[in-house]
Amino acid sequence: MLKIAIIGVGTVGASVANILKDNKAIIRARAGIEIVPTIGVVSDLNKKRDVTIELTDDIDRVLEDDSIDIIVELMGGIDKPYEIIKKALSKGKSVVTANKALLAYHRYDLEKLAGDIPFEYEAAVAGGIPIINALRDGLSANNIESIRGILNGTCNYMLTRMINDGVDYDAILKESQELGYAEADPTFDVGGFDAAHKLLILASIAYDVDAKPEDILIEGIQNISSEDIEFANEFNYSIKLLTIAKKVGKQVELRVHPAFISNDQMIAKVDGVMNGISVIGDKVGETMYYGPGAGGDATASAVIANIIDIARRGKGAPMLGFEFDHNENLTVMPKDQIETKYYLRLRVEDKVGVLAKLATILGENDISIEKMMQKPYNKTCAHLLLATHTSIEKNIKKALSQLENSGVVTTKPVMIRIED
Repeated sequence: MLKIAIIGVGTVGASVANILKDNKAIIRARAGIEIVPTIGVVSDLNKKRDVTIELTDDIDRVLEDDSIDIIVELMGGIDKPYEIIKKALSKGKSVVTANKALLAYHRYDLEKLAGDIPFEYEAAVAGGIPIINALRDGLSANNIESIRGILNGTCNYMLTRMINDGVDYDAILKESQELGYAEADPTFDVGGFDAAHKLLILASIAYDVDAKPEDILIEGIQNISSEDIEFANEFNYSIKLLTIAKKVGKQVELRVHPAFISNDQMIAKVDGVMNGISVIGDKVGETMYYGPGAGGDATASAVIANIIDIARRGKGAPMLGFEFDHNENLTVMPKDQIETKYYLRLRVEDKVGVLAKLATILGENDISIEKMMQKPYNKTCAHLLLATHTSIEKNIKKALSQLENSGVVTTKPVMIRIED
């Protein structure tokens, strides 16, 4: 028998406890041993929870209990769970977590502390999609060329409604909050930070690069407008909050931002609250993973899959997938060296000579235009919507600054990257 303690009995924690009870027979058959949720740790014992397991607010009682085999950490946050997990590992207890923020900052420290003790975290990325095991095990014979993911269901739902139904950003944000997809303070989701934490975990498994959120390019969806949607529809694009990890020589691009994606690509078809991840391996080619990225039962399903895996294996595999140094020594590409195509939205004075001035600024920064639309804004101004050929991030940023101060661009320019 394996005894489980659940730290944090909220929506996911309650689902873990109840699925282990409801599906006891099939889980025992697959794990080869009975798995019993014995106790849950909560901060408020007076709050009603839909579980039958014993509850306590004394974390030390659980950590000091030698009969507990596996700690399931579902409390969220960074510092407090980090201390709890360190203590659990020091006691020889296996750990399963769904805590993406914790892993974004402490995954390499925890890998060293875990050693041969099983430490699993499938539910930390994309909820019910088994992308961690796919990268770490199923694709382990491949050099991973790129990962492109839609890893935040809130943003994907909002952008899908904006494109398909013409809803503006403020209205769809309010709707998402009313539906429970977005928090009262939605910054973590719409600002791209949630997706960035998940990207860093995937990049460590794929490339063994140790980066923190502040090291990578992160932009949110807050500036997407109806003009951008119109451009997307005109040129057969979708707009997605895209997470990208891509090997370029001895460097790895890591970035999260809204992107125009051709509707012909599989990942462009991932709509609503669903998640999708495209992985390209040098031997297998492209593989695509699709499913729910959040929700109690979907996330709990991934947690319990990890518990079953621990029951089968006993000894822990390398947490991030590398048993030995493989001598790649990859580094994170500086943000200003990223190369892609770009879309620019410019509100300009509607008069002779404006286009020539804009073209001069772009040309001086080695930026050439691939597509252009002009839309009237009012009697004196127009919107110019431009798509460039492939350029370098630092050139685009310099050009944007010059355009803003050109005297003919009337508001701060908007830039969105294009991923063909």
